Amino acid sequence: MKILKYLFFLLLIIIIGSAIYFGTKDGTYDIQDTMVINAPPEVVFNKVNDYKSWEEWGPWKKEDSTITFTYAEKTVGEGASYSWDGEMSGSMTTTKVIPNKEIEQDLTLNTPGGERNPKVYWTFEEVEGGTKVTWGMKGEHTLIDKAYYSLSGMDFDAEMHKMNEAGLEGIAEEVAEDMKQYSINVDGVTQYGGGYYMYTTSVSKMSELGEKMAPMMGEVMNFITKNNLNMAGMPFTIYNEVDNANGTVIFSTGIPVKEQVITPEGSPVVCGFMNPVKAVKISLKGNYTHLPEAYTKGRQYIDKNGHQIDPDRKMFEVYVTDPEETPNPADWLTEIYIPIITEAEPVQDGI
Repeated sequence: MKILKYLFFLLLIIIIGSAIYFGTKDGTYDIQDTMVINAPPEVVFNKVNDYKSWEEWGPWKKEDSTITFTYAEKTVGEGASYSWDGEMSGSMTTTKVIPNKEIEQDLTLNTPGGERNPKVYWTFEEVEGGTKVTWGMKGEHTLIDKAYYSLSGMDFDAEMHKMNEAGLEGIAEEVAEDMKQYSINVDGVTQYGGGYYMYTTSVSKMSELGEKMAPMMGEVMNFITKNNLNMAGMPFTIYNEVDNANGTVIFSTGIPVKEQVITPEGSPVVCGFMNPVKAVKISLKGNYTHLPEAYTKGRQYIDKNGHQIDPDRKMFEVYVTDPEETPNPADWLTEIYIPIITEAEPVQDGI
């Protein structure tokens, strides 16, 4: 009996000593990982802000094939939530959102040792090369957790870093695929109304066209703003002369205005007028890099339908969306117009 009593006291001492030992160990944690993703902040933010996208980029399904997700009525923004069941169940609710800047979330995990409630946070910062995304989680380990991690040898911090890094890589891959999406539709023959426009003209290598176009468009916009002119439509580019042999193009960037404007002599921005024109219209939704394909489809439509390109009228593009306001290239909308010759109506006798 004395031996059993000694063993009992020894076990009690071990339990009390372990409780004191693990209880005095700091259990607070704040684990975060950062990655620069080659995309605008709004695009990355929207991917994280919608819980329905987490199933695609998250690393959890790779680790637990039995996991299933349940989405609340609201899955985007403050108050959004979702839950999951699998080897471990849990739920998450968004508690704070600063658009394109920050997201805070409450996480509930149902573990064998009981419920855990860490805080999750995200930050999005525009930097050179894209968006610096930080994904973090902070909380405090219970006594049971501290004992388990110490005795089992599990490195909680290392496991969390591994999960965060896999998730951030998943976001980068999903965002890259999203921005690649595009569609081209040949809308057919239409009448473009024409009118007055302010413009500036330059020559460029085709490979440098986009680089030169942006500051020119800015110059026209600044002129319109400075002189309090009223815009009458979206910005456009006119291709005055294309030299395929030398890979150069003379082009004008313009913005429609409501009336004729007399500009000072020597002004780089001048006023022009476009007559109404019949043209084949092609709509491109996606990055400008797909414009050559859109033009090809437009010419194929012209050939197939027996139309003839008007050599005296210039092709032009209208930019329906502003990239600064619509950061995802997949959502950019460009209208392409290829002028065609209109056959003259037959003249009746006696008229």
